[in-house]
Amino acid sequence: MKTQVNSNNIVNNITDVKGIECWGAHTGIKSMRRDMAIIYSEKPCNASAVFTKNDLVAEPIKLCKKHIADNRAQAIVINAGNANAGTGQQGYDGAVAMAETLAEQLKIDKELVLVASTGVIGEPFPTEDIVEGIKENVVKLSSSTKAGTFAANAILTTDTFAKEGHLSFYLDGDKVSMAGIAKGSGMIHPNMGTMLAFIVTDVAIEKKLLDKTVKRCVDKSFNMITVDGDTSTNDMVAVLANGMAENDEITSVNDPNFKIFEAHLQELMIHLAKLIISDGEGASKFIEYQVTKAKSEKVARKLVRAISDSLLVKTAMFGRDPNWGRIVMAAGNAGVNFDMSSVNLYLGDEDYLIQVLERGTPKEFDRNHMKKLLRESHLRVLMEMNQGRAQAVGWGSDITNDYVMFNSVYTT
Repeated sequence: MKTQVNSNNIVNNITDVKGIECWGAHTGIKSMRRDMAIIYSEKPCNASAVFTKNDLVAEPIKLCKKHIADNRAQAIVINAGNANAGTGQQGYDGAVAMAETLAEQLKIDKELVLVASTGVIGEPFPTEDIVEGIKENVVKLSSSTKAGTFAANAILTTDTFAKEGHLSFYLDGDKVSMAGIAKGSGMIHPNMGTMLAFIVTDVAIEKKLLDKTVKRCVDKSFNMITVDGDTSTNDMVAVLANGMAENDEITSVNDPNFKIFEAHLQELMIHLAKLIISDGEGASKFIEYQVTKAKSEKVARKLVRAISDSLLVKTAMFGRDPNWGRIVMAAGNAGVNFDMSSVNLYLGDEDYLIQVLERGTPKEFDRNHMKKLLRESHLRVLMEMNQGRAQAVGWGSDITNDYVMFNSVYTT
């Protein structure tokens, strides 16, 4: 049965998943905005998380890698306004204090608590303020719709809107739910996730199988987005499954319910990833990059990432310049033995594409018509390799004057 992800303007959110409570509050780390979120499951969950590949790893990521080693978790606490990265022992002790405090308040094992931070890198971590914030707000945990909205807003930094998604579907007649929140606007580059995303579901699924599908779905969603080419120190995608829908536990990839679950998880992750791109810092364009008829999915993914990461491609999209030479230049840097002689290339908006290359040969096209198409806010780049049957898709934004101005004074 086909489902539609409910987005920001729909009332459903993470609190519509059975057994999930949350809250988002202002603790004073950020001025005038909520800056702490707590997500809690009534029952311990099978869990999986994927983290940044940046060599400079934030202190909460170090702690989470230890806590998630057994693929179990029950609660997540997130602070915004301070990344707790580049903070050394003081920052690590702060991350531990967050986990211990929440565990004590909830009366659960501290190893069941995941910790995340986002904000400015290198600032001393305000442990005391955050610990007090946890104590004050854990008693406000709620399954109300507003609690979910508060949590989604409390994890934001330079974002201009909260990023939420919810969907429900059936497994052998049992209705199950899945929902998530995410944040990300700048420092977005696909080398894991380059943002924070937290997904909860009431599906019963074996923990190692969950771990496998989470990593696979991240590769086709959060790992296929780019804003500015910088991989953050704090990237994290965490998925918690508490089993409270009481479906028969999914234990095998051969179970038809596994395919249904994985398809919906991927759909939700892509939805959240697209919201991040649509909120790219200073962005004026949302661009979909598709490579088809490639030798393998790996080749197609490398080509999408190389093209979407190119600053020259991003600036051409901003300037409405149909400079297809930049696209094939970027493809040639993908490390896949790119052969332009077989390539068909198309540019345009989400409704209409114009072919600019046919089997590597430039085609005449109406440049004025093309520039008119490139004025649209949603653009498409399609590259047909004509070498196989594999394909991949990714999403990116343009680089604008506003992006440069905003990031030139980010901390001042």
